Amino acid sequence: MALTAACFGHDVERDGWPSVSVIMPIRNEAEHLETAVASVLAQNYPIPFDVCLAVGPSDDDTESVAAQLAERESRVLVVPNPAGVTPVALNTAIAATSGEVVVRVDGHAALSDGYIRRAVETMIRTGAVNVGGMQVPTPETPFEEAVSVATTSWLGTGGASYRVGGDEGPVDTVYLGVFDRAAGDAAGWFAPDLIRNQDYELNIRLRQQGGTVWFDPELSVGYRPRRTWRALAKQYYEYGYWKAEVLRRHPESLRVRQLAPALLPVVLVASALAGFGRRRYWLPIGGYAAAVLAVARSPFVAGVAAVSHLAWGAGAAHQSLRRTLRR
Repeated sequence: MALTAACFGHDVERDGWPSVSVIMPIRNEAEHLETAVASVLAQNYPIPFDVCLAVGPSDDDTESVAAQLAERESRVLVVPNPAGVTPVALNTAIAATSGEVVVRVDGHAALSDGYIRRAVETMIRTGAVNVGGMQVPTPETPFEEAVSVATTSWLGTGGASYRVGGDEGPVDTVYLGVFDRAAGDAAGWFAPDLIRNQDYELNIRLRQQGGTVWFDPELSVGYRPRRTWRALAKQYYEYGYWKAEVLRRHPESLRVRQLAPALLPVVLVASALAGFGRRRYWLPIGGYAAAVLAVARSPFVAGVAAVSHLAWGAGAAHQSLRRTLRR
């Protein structure tokens, strides 16, 4: 059942606030973990809440940093995640906590002031089973700035509300998420085999069982964009690969904005091959390049957008081809 005003009375200040557990999937986050946890512990929620770090095998000092945080702060609990993948970490942390509201935070994220309280108020006001807000990039280098420009525009994202903004209201998915535990329990939480897009897939199942996923632009979470071309390409390749798997499981969730990047590599490769015989077949390549440059207004940003488009499409094509060959 969704958390509504009726669950706690019409005045939460008078009748009490729902308990909250913050869950954080952590791996190779030694550099950002203390800052991320500090932004959580600084939240002014009216009653105490706990923070669970599900720590996977790391190549840096993440395990040590997490252990030190737990020693210094009684509200912080550390649980192991030997599998080292995000959905297993999330499910492990959820199982280790008991809050009526489950707040997901990543190890390189920073919550805005009042994030948890505002999200719970929005959940109670709207009856939503998941609430989220804006994903706000915090770049520190010129490359990260270009990634930020590309991924916060329609050009780079296809118009996802949590990236480009928009009016408050129901959406398909939100960034990270503040969940009603009862609804998550009923849905079975995160699919453990979805390395990426596990949040989108869970939101599909939450909506299928009658729940509402709600976007509140007053909420925001800061995050650090990818720092290199290779890291960016890997990120979007994985996005595309696992998005194709989600669409295989839930074909009804397909959106028009997802078709363009999925088909783009196929169209460009076909145009390049056909172009060896007749130059006119190069038109799609030239048209795409001109369109990206015109919208991006910067060759650097255009390059970032093109890499994200092509990597996403390559990942989606790989997953689709792999499934076809298996059949």
